[in-house]
Amino acid sequence: MDSFSQDLPPDSGPDSPLISVGDLARALGSARTPVLLDVRWQLGGPPGAEEYAAGHLPGAHFLDLDRELAAPPGAAGRHPLPDPEALGRALRRAGVGTGVPVVVYDAGPATSAARAWWLLRWAGHRDVRVLDGGLAAWRAAGQSLSTALPAPAEGDFKPVPGQLPTLDADQAAGFARTGLLLDARAGERYRGEVEPIDPRAGHIPGAVSAPTAANVGSDGRFLAPAALAERFRALGAGEREVAVYCGSGVTAAHQILALEIAGHRAALYPGSWSEWSGDPARPAATGPQPG
Repeated sequence: MDSFSQDLPPDSGPDSPLISVGDLARALGSARTPVLLDVRWQLGGPPGAEEYAAGHLPGAHFLDLDRELAAPPGAAGRHPLPDPEALGRALRRAGVGTGVPVVVYDAGPATSAARAWWLLRWAGHRDVRVLDGGLAAWRAAGQSLSTALPAPAEGDFKPVPGQLPTLDADQAAGFARTGLLLDARAGERYRGEVEPIDPRAGHIPGAVSAPTAANVGSDGRFLAPAALAERFRALGAGEREVAVYCGSGVTAAHQILALEIAGHRAALYPGSWSEWSGDPARPAATGPQPG
């Protein structure tokens, strides 16, 4: 990965998928100024566009996760992968170009920013990083915000989808038997104790519970690579190939980002539980995982 912070103090590490507030602040205005994408979103929360309008990183463009980073909900789940042509148009309007570095952020702790990071990587963009700690970390460091809306840009990036591995429902079922299929949702949803949004409660039989909340500290920043490596080693990563699902393919991207920080590559099941649970022919397991 080309690094636009290669001449800066290595707060984030030149090969990390993350970038620190300090490194980003120094990169802005440099010869390798990144395109900034604001991807604030929360399930059932207020529209991220309203928060963006109230204050964002200077020069950042807003991307709507529901409309631009996903196809319309349906049988394939609540956040199916977007049409590549539609994704490309949205990214180009935000100034994304081939070979131009990109930084994505949200309010913290990078749940929706990770979706944008994963999509850009899946679509073939090789120089994209996530602001560690998001807007909360930026503000905590005393960095400025802006309410100015940048004009539509003219990037030249054209997605070439399929650059990261994905699974469909049948492959996810098989992966749970032969590999390590991580369920990134909260433990109570995995166990089937609650299900606030999807058709049925429970989890894919054979999946292992690994809530994304354990990937970050109380400050919303990712744990150190060694700590994440130990977490995933304890779950079985390294012994088997890894895949991840969640409710609709959003927080699963956060898990894949954490796995990459820890040195593991993982596949995404984009339909996730929202697709799986909507098919009555597919089994749902409940309760804690064996052992």
